[in-house]
Amino acid sequence: MQYLYDCINLIQKILYPPTCLLCGAPGSAGLDLCAGCAAEIPRPGPACRLCARPLPQPGICGACLRHPPPQERTVAPFPYAGAMRELITGLKFHRQLAHARLLGALLARELEGSTERPALILPVPLHPARLRERGFNQALEIGRPIGRLLQLPVDSGSCRRTRDTPHQMGLHERQRRRNVRGAFSVTGALSGRHVAILDDVVTTGSTAAELARALRRAGAARIEVWAVARTVER
Repeated sequence: MQYLYDCINLIQKILYPPTCLLCGAPGSAGLDLCAGCAAEIPRPGPACRLCARPLPQPGICGACLRHPPPQERTVAPFPYAGAMRELITGLKFHRQLAHARLLGALLARELEGSTERPALILPVPLHPARLRERGFNQALEIGRPIGRLLQLPVDSGSCRRTRDTPHQMGLHERQRRRNVRGAFSVTGALSGRHVAILDDVVTTGSTAAELARALRRAGAARIEVWAVARTVER
């Protein structure tokens, strides 16, 4: 299977050589991102292991010590700012689906060194009404290249969003928690499994935490949260 993926990737590179999605220059290091634009993306720094909140040094932040989240780890390496914000908003709100391949590749490179990988990736589901409105699930689109690069299955059928919740944008943390309460159900056989929830951006972590609680009730043994970026706190 890996040989097949390698052949497909080689054909794609020959027919469609990498081109920077930000400035149009030739891509670098096999990415749709040139060296100059790549240098403008802030590098990951130390963060809380449980929620990915930036910290002076690796560890667990005070908020997570007081109220531990339902997941064992959160990886959201890039600040949601500058070029990273441009790439994500281009995908999410302007249907620039080519951005998903780059975002997935960037996150996969940050995850390559993980010693214990999950059994599968679970993109945060959209409610059917939201999916019809947008036409695609950005978490699933980002998940596809990650699954290929890390050789992990991407499961888009085991979790469902059962309530069409209002947009989280503009809501405070407590409002966000209330907004997504009871919004997910788990239909797949995930008992005893190690899974990774995937989303595009972590803000307060309310959405991923609510899905993690649903997975915990369904018997998931270990839960991680993966996201491309985390909102910059002001």
